[in-house]
Amino acid sequence: MEVKINDLSASEKEMEVSLTFEEVKDDIKKEVLKQTKEIQMPGFRKGKVPLHLVKKMYGDALDYEASEKAANAQFWKIIKEKDINPIGQPTLTDIKFVPGADLTFKVKYEVMPELEAKDYFENELEVPELHAKDDAVDAELKQLLKSNSTNEDTDQVGDNNNFIINVELLGVDEVGLPLEGVQPQTMDIDLSNERVQKDIPEKAYGKKVGESFNFSFIDKRNVKNETGEENETEEVFYYKADIKNVKKIVEPELTEEFIKKASGNKASTEEELRAQIRDDIQSYLDGRTDNLVRSKLISVIIEKNNFTPPSTLVENYLEDLLKNDEVEAKKQGYKSYDKEAARKSYRDLAEREVKWFLLKRSIEKQENIEVTDDELLIEAEKEAGKIGLPVEKMLNYYKSANYKGTLLDEKVFDMLKGKNSIKKVDPEKYTKKEKE
Repeated sequence: MEVKINDLSASEKEMEVSLTFEEVKDDIKKEVLKQTKEIQMPGFRKGKVPLHLVKKMYGDALDYEASEKAANAQFWKIIKEKDINPIGQPTLTDIKFVPGADLTFKVKYEVMPELEAKDYFENELEVPELHAKDDAVDAELKQLLKSNSTNEDTDQVGDNNNFIINVELLGVDEVGLPLEGVQPQTMDIDLSNERVQKDIPEKAYGKKVGESFNFSFIDKRNVKNETGEENETEEVFYYKADIKNVKKIVEPELTEEFIKKASGNKASTEEELRAQIRDDIQSYLDGRTDNLVRSKLISVIIEKNNFTPPSTLVENYLEDLLKNDEVEAKKQGYKSYDKEAARKSYRDLAEREVKWFLLKRSIEKQENIEVTDDELLIEAEKEAGKIGLPVEKMLNYYKSANYKGTLLDEKVFDMLKGKNSIKKVDPEKYTKKEKE
């Protein structure tokens, strides 16, 4: 027997095997006998046809068919002897058999690549330096007040936009005449909503129930011409709004009682509430920055260690993505799901995730990063104390949810952030540079 293994990539291998007839004759005979058990001939019961008659009828055809199964058996025997662990389904790519002489075949298969990650430290990365701004705090406080507001009926729209008007909306032409075949629609318009067209609150100001106002809406869109080029077009729509009802939005006052309730007893003054809101916004921005750092670290490490990932792992990951995406599409009410389009869309992501999974595993090994049972217990004790669960229950949950993997992931990124230069820059300069 001669066995040669060729490296086609980090994960794809091709095994070439040459066997003498003496080495495979027993396998061939065994497979031929299996086939004869299914053969029927007049005068003989099924499976009882003498072998010399079978040979006379089929010649070497049964031997050729048996050679493929013999090759498969020999491949798995070699795999076991050499302690090779294929992933996915190996593929017989070539087979040559001469009855009474020899058998040669080739099999392609994939294995988990043994990578040694390099250049995962001393890289320079830039991320935007994000700070919670005053206008963001103002907007969040405004939203908090609005979410706790009440509505009261009134008969006239005031000038501070804190009004909700119920209108009967009718499409009209430029001079205000009703369009033929257009039915009026009734809707509520929240004049305090920043997404409402600006001239609507202006036109509605001072109007009473039973009165009306006219406004226009410009619809801008990109339209492809015959050559496929996109051109921006705009169309103007005119409307008449008859006011049926007006409600005034009454926001709560920033009393100590309200502030305590809204902040979960973490603040009692407006200044303290604003500080809490600012901290919450900053925490969110820090999380965004951290995610960006992770993404950039992954990208640069993959770029410096680029390789072809096992197609089996990529396909398995891709299938999981598609299943989850299809379930989500159904939840969102989509009637159809274009799986092939989604497959093309997600392929790059699947390849990236598999590459990072394998590189991260290599980094963990090289840096001796692991999470011990004691560390998992410490985390369970911390969280159990916060939410009032028994430590044992918390620990069992962590084990079932593979929380060790989460902690390991955090350890890896903490190490990477410490071994690479991460520079925070002005957000505008960062955005401009990224566009370039």
